[in-house]
Amino acid sequence: MPQLQAWLLAVRPKTLGMAVIPVVVGSALAFAQTHVLHVLPALAALLAAMLIQIGTNLHNDAADHANGVDTANRLGPLRVTAAGLLTAAQVMQGVKLCFLLAFCLGVYLVAVGGWVILVAGLLSLAAGAAYSGGKYPISHSPFGEVFVLVFFGVVAVAGSYYLQTLRVDASALLAGCVMGLPAAAVLVVNNTRDRESDRLAGRRTLAVLLGEGFSRAEYAGLLLLPFLIVAASGLGKYLPLLALPWVVFLLRAFCRVQQPGEFNPLLPLTAQFQLVLGLLLAIGEVCCQ
Repeated sequence: MPQLQAWLLAVRPKTLGMAVIPVVVGSALAFAQTHVLHVLPALAALLAAMLIQIGTNLHNDAADHANGVDTANRLGPLRVTAAGLLTAAQVMQGVKLCFLLAFCLGVYLVAVGGWVILVAGLLSLAAGAAYSGGKYPISHSPFGEVFVLVFFGVVAVAGSYYLQTLRVDASALLAGCVMGLPAAAVLVVNNTRDRESDRLAGRRTLAVLLGEGFSRAEYAGLLLLPFLIVAASGLGKYLPLLALPWVVFLLRAFCRVQQPGEFNPLLPLTAQFQLVLGLLLAIGEVCCQ
């Protein structure tokens, strides 16, 4: 396999929408309220979020192989380090480059947004490294869903909103929850699929600790709660409620899974649901004044 193709696999392009759409939502919400869009900060935030996502993906690829989590019996998509397509050293060089570029963009964003953006950026970089690295990786713990909710939801949306307005209000925090909850649901699918291999590798995710029955309830809650928030707050002028039938389909599909490998199609479908939900929210805020 050519190295370029291997790097594309390692980047996991299907996950990048989870980094992009919170920035879009935060910027759209700010524009709807102020009728002004600061394009350069929005683009810089978008690129920085993608770089942190890519860096986290690469770090996860190398670290899971080193920790013995990714084996020949892996049920999920191919991991390039475990498959020998790239060396761990190569992948870790990619991690450093992504985080360095994100840091450089962060310098500009701090100049725009001040110390609030500095704190958010440093925490995001640290969390990206800690997700699979360190003595106690977040991905090996019961706190993975909380990590995703906070950093792929609240911090990303509220931070993007702050760059446009230099303030944060309740609507940005609620929109962050609307984005973060389905992002966390993607992780639930992943962890439920890998429950047995994670248990053997010593990981203690919620799926390992509490079982598949809990995972079904958790998945349902993470997908349904955004609609309760939208219904109660009017975010997106209620347009995101149009995505509710998709949730019914996803819940039925999750409950019908018989073998762990059958969870694989649900991963992109759940990520796509988050993307569509965010687009509906952004369109509703901007266009339905």
